[in-house]
Amino acid sequence: MTQISADPAMMQPATNACAVPSYLSRTYHWAYLSHRTLPWLDREWVVSAILWGNARRLMRAAVEEFAPGQRLLQAACVYGPFSRLLAERVGCTGALEVIDVAPIQVANARRKLDGLVHAEVRQGDLARPDCLAAESHAAVCCFFLLHEVPPVERACIVHNLLGAVEPGGKIVFVDYHRTRPWHPLRPVMAQVFRWLEPFAPSLLDADITALSPRGEGFEWTKTTLFGGLYQKVVGVRRG
Repeated sequence: MTQISADPAMMQPATNACAVPSYLSRTYHWAYLSHRTLPWLDREWVVSAILWGNARRLMRAAVEEFAPGQRLLQAACVYGPFSRLLAERVGCTGALEVIDVAPIQVANARRKLDGLVHAEVRQGDLARPDCLAAESHAAVCCFFLLHEVPPVERACIVHNLLGAVEPGGKIVFVDYHRTRPWHPLRPVMAQVFRWLEPFAPSLLDADITALSPRGEGFEWTKTTLFGGLYQKVVGVRRG
């Protein structure tokens, strides 16, 4: 179980607000920064295959936590129909804001949300304190982002997202988790993480709720899915 004892606000990465983080360029250029691979990866059947047929189930598990009329923040763009599902969930009486650090992802998400006037996509580095400093939301969703960032940036992102939740509001994390020992995909996922997702193993045993001291101000529930391979962590801010 991982816990950050220092205030993550003191550990913010020293990068330009508009710059793509170096870890993203080094590790995930092929997945998120390439104009060649983006059209192939952003297909629903590809997303479903990556998540072993659980994509729709996991998306529904997240979307059902939110309600029409809410002001909802989505942390980072997601391949597939997820952003549109969130926008449809909050409806025209609500608002969806999507923030991603990669310009190519921002442009792609805007294309997919075209015509939904209550949905907005902008560029920003969620690991930086100034990205969300003046904003508050009734709801925040972080869907399969944390396993793709190094531990320090991960703690910063969680810290900043928790700070963006208004009193009584809700935050939802959906991501990878340590599988049950008997899970048939356990050795397969170990190799996937080794070669494609190098930051994921540090998340598997981490307690997301303890990555920021702000977590103490929330009531938390956690459920696991698909033999423990995935987790949904929901927090409601007290007050």
